[in-house]
Amino acid sequence: MSEKLLKGGERLNIEKLESCPEKNPNLLVKVTEMGNIIEIQYMSKRNNKQTVQMLPGMKQYIVMDTGEIKDIEHHDTRADQKKSLYRTFSTLRGIINANVTDVNNVRWITLTYAENMTNSKKLYDDFKKFNMKFQYYIKKKGYNKAEYIVIMEPQGRGAWHCHLLYIFDTLAPFIENSILADIWSHGFVTIKKLDNVDNVGAYLTAYLGDMDMEELPLDDVIGNELKEVKIEENGARKSKYYVKGARLKLYPAGFRMFRCSRGVKKPIVTMETQKNAEKKASEGSLTYEKNIRLSDGDFECIINTRYYNKLR
Repeated sequence: MSEKLLKGGERLNIEKLESCPEKNPNLLVKVTEMGNIIEIQYMSKRNNKQTVQMLPGMKQYIVMDTGEIKDIEHHDTRADQKKSLYRTFSTLRGIINANVTDVNNVRWITLTYAENMTNSKKLYDDFKKFNMKFQYYIKKKGYNKAEYIVIMEPQGRGAWHCHLLYIFDTLAPFIENSILADIWSHGFVTIKKLDNVDNVGAYLTAYLGDMDMEELPLDDVIGNELKEVKIEENGARKSKYYVKGARLKLYPAGFRMFRCSRGVKKPIVTMETQKNAEKKASEGSLTYEKNIRLSDGDFECIINTRYYNKLR
């Protein structure tokens, strides 16, 4: 069990449950459709009325039930920043899955600088130039404009690089690495297909917040949670270890981690009856489920979240 401090000093207890208690069949559930992935969220209590209202100047708010006027608390701690970045990862996963239903139509590209480039503004400027040249190149090859999702990532040495997902409306073209490197012209380029991946959003965001332990000083490794990943190197399988969440502290406060082209679709979110939601879920297989209980004195809410994959 954990506790979360709310505005005004109240404490909200958060408890993970092994299973979900009996659901109220009359309540609507939130359904998020993201390409091949469907998320269904049931809440035993859902607040549908406005509880607070911002006051002019955006420095205070009024509690609607009591009429109290309170100051807005600004938190700039590293823990708050990590929570914000994790929410960004969740948004990014949804957008990727909403746009990638066939991995044969996408290419995953990483653009890296030869020098130790630490200017995030220059990174975005250089990406814009790369994208313009890339779109011109594929147009000459007879392809329509490719939509993109670009993700900026800091490295342990302070340098920046970017991951880029290009989404085509048909089978993605084969492009020589040397051609991409020439278009980029700032260093190194890798391009890969995403064979045998049926949840691209989860796959591509799995390691964005984590860092290879070899990139970090020993003091930043000791006491932190590690994630073991099996990789193949020179024909042999070996373990590689990542420090979970270590990269998050390298992002500047308020940094915009990813951007999308205009044609990129957003997940579809609707409120449905549980019967309709289950009908949609029947198109796929259940891949993940979690249950939590939120409580604060007389208040209690059970949240059940399930993910279904149409490709499984």
